Amino acid sequence: QVQLLESGGGSVQAGGSMRLSCAASGDDYNSAYCLAWFRQAPGKEREGVAAIDMDGSTRYIGSVKGRFTISRDNAKNTLYLEMSSLQPEDTAMYYCAAGAGVYRDGGLDIGSERDYGYWGQGTQVTVSA
Repeated sequence: QVQLLESGGGSVQAGGSMRLSCAASGDDYNSAYCLAWFRQAPGKEREGVAAIDMDGSTRYIGSVKGRFTISRDNAKNTLYLEMSSLQPEDTAMYYCAAGAGVYRDGGLDIGSERDYGYWGQGTQVTVSA
């Protein structure tokens, strides 16, 4: 089993910053897992935001490049998402996920929901204009 627990969500004004954390635990968890952040806004499908593999390779969707940074501390079994220059369109429930990793054209890809077998409960991020 793998348990993922997100924290750090809340409300912030546009242009502000926020850091999300995700603590991983469980007998089946190890640092070889690829970790990712997904988000889901009301009425929209869940989308992958960023992913990081065990070697530290990262991948982002275009709308967050240069504003969000994904990182992990394998010693602490913790995943992070540093978010800056937040905009109202970043408002969503943010989920962390663990999976085997998706690679295309020799590089890490975020993949889709079906590529991740373990999920946290989510943490809400609300950005006001």
